[in-house]
Amino acid sequence: MPSKRGVLLLSGGLDSTTLLALVSSEGYAVHALSFDYGQRHSAELSAARKIARRYGVVQHVVAKIDLRVFGGSALTADIPVPKNRELDDRDSVIPVTYVPARNTIFLSYALALAEVVEAGEIFIGVNALDYSGYPDCRPEFIAAFERMANLATRAGVEAKDTPAIRIRTPLIDLSKRRIIELGLRLGVDYSMTTSCYDPGAEGEACGLCDACQLRLRGFGEAGAHDPAVYAAQPSAAASETQ
Repeated sequence: MPSKRGVLLLSGGLDSTTLLALVSSEGYAVHALSFDYGQRHSAELSAARKIARRYGVVQHVVAKIDLRVFGGSALTADIPVPKNRELDDRDSVIPVTYVPARNTIFLSYALALAEVVEAGEIFIGVNALDYSGYPDCRPEFIAAFERMANLATRAGVEAKDTPAIRIRTPLIDLSKRRIIELGLRLGVDYSMTTSCYDPGAEGEACGLCDACQLRLRGFGEAGAHDPAVYAAQPSAAASETQ
């Protein structure tokens, strides 16, 4: 049995799947945690279940919370998902696809699960380079949450001077290209993943939202084929490197 135990946030997307492949290759017993939070791109939950089975996680918890009661995001309210934005301009403002406090909420659930299963590490696939301007994907946020986690839990208090819980972000400094290259080396089947913020009725990706464009550009820069099914042709900005 693996001696290392970790909780991993699994969305069913490209980054979290690559992270799961990496953590599994390092011998961790993984407790995967996904969320049904009222997101319009709920197709990611089906992907997460398949991916969890593929990697033989110890446990896959799907927590149901409804962030639509707050709204405030194109993913949880009747707000259009932006399409065909210029990728190089995306850092100028926080986009409307940002879900207020989402990673804070998700990590809080992961922290509770980590205490119950006695896992000392929580893995999250945040990325500070191709992160679409989300404030809760930055290293400063992760460091602050880790400090809070060790103040707010029994495990943290009993450990005293040594952090009992670490928030691990192995992908945080990687470009989308490097994440994809890492995943391909690990044998990730990216056809199982979904990234689109506004998928069609059959789960096909729009090819035009920020997430699709970042994914397409990453595959293009990696010189690899993106196996996702797209309903629309990739935009010129996303496909120019393919």
